[in-house]
Amino acid sequence: MNQRTMILNVPPDFSFRRTVLSHGWSTLQPFFLDRSRQRLLRVLQLDSQPALAEMREQGDGKVRVGVCSPAPLSGRDLGAVKADVAHMLRLGESLAEFHRELARRDRRGRFAWVPRARAGRLLRAPSFFEDMVKMICTTNCSWKATQRMVTGMVQKLGTRLDSDYCCFPGPEQLAGSTDRFLRREIGCGYRGGYLIELAERVATGRLPNGDWANLTAEEAHHRLLTTKGIGPYAAGNLLKLLGHYDHLSLDSWVRPRFAAVYGLKKVPGDSAIHRHYRPFGRWQGLVLWLDLTRDWFEEGDERSA
Repeated sequence: MNQRTMILNVPPDFSFRRTVLSHGWSTLQPFFLDRSRQRLLRVLQLDSQPALAEMREQGDGKVRVGVCSPAPLSGRDLGAVKADVAHMLRLGESLAEFHRELARRDRRGRFAWVPRARAGRLLRAPSFFEDMVKMICTTNCSWKATQRMVTGMVQKLGTRLDSDYCCFPGPEQLAGSTDRFLRREIGCGYRGGYLIELAERVATGRLPNGDWANLTAEEAHHRLLTTKGIGPYAAGNLLKLLGHYDHLSLDSWVRPRFAAVYGLKKVPGDSAIHRHYRPFGRWQGLVLWLDLTRDWFEEGDERSA
C-alpha cells in the first residue's frame, strides 16, 4: 500500500471529537470509528482507485489525514481526498453566527456549554446521495437494522479496496442491483424499491447529486419530500446535513428522549416540543439535537472538546 499524509487547517470553533460523534454516521460503513485511538477511518472512491483515509486531531488543533492506496495517488486524487475530508467534517463552515444567536436567545443559559465545546457540526458523507440512502435505511427500524443494511450494501455492492474495506456503492452500482436482491441479500425490506429508484434518478441525472448546496431550504425540502422513501423525519435530518436547521425531525426516539431530559412523566405532544424550541428560530433543529445528545459525551467534555 502507498501512504501519504496531509495536514488540514480547521476553524477555531471546530471540535474533531464533537463532529465525529455528533450522530450515528461514524458507525456506518464505510466509516470505521476507532475510539481507543481517537481516529476516524473512511474508505473513499477516487477517480483512479479507492483509498483509505485515516483522520485524527493533531495537538495543535489541525486535522491529520493519512491516506493509503493500492497505487500512488495523483495530485488530483490528493485534492479529492482533501475536499472529501473537508466536506465530511464541514471544515468550510463557521459556527460563529449560530453561537451568537444561541447566546442571544438562550435566556436561561442552558446552552452556554455549546460554544465552549465548539459543538454544532454534524458529520456527513462525501456525497449527498450516500446521506440519502443511509437516511432511508434509518426509517421504521432499529439502529442495528440500519447498520446491517448499510454494511450489506457496502460489502456486496461497493468497490473493494482490500479484504476488509469497500467503498460505498455509487448510484450506478446501486441502480444495477434489484429490489429482490436488496430485500433478500441486504434485508432492506420495502426500502429496496425506494433505493433502486433513488439510485436510478441520480445515475441518470434526473435528481442531480451535486447541486443540493445551491438550493434554498424550501427548495431542498420540497425536492426531498418528492423523493420516495423520504418523509418529514428523514427530510428534516437531511436538511441538517445541508446546513438548514429549522426542522425538528421528531420521531420515536426524540419524543421520549425530550421527556427524559426534562424530567417529564409523560411524553408531550409535538406541538409542545415545537413551542419549546421555536425561540431559536432557524437554528431550532440543531438546538434540539444538541440538547438531547449532550450526555453522549463525558462530563466536562464541553471544556476539553
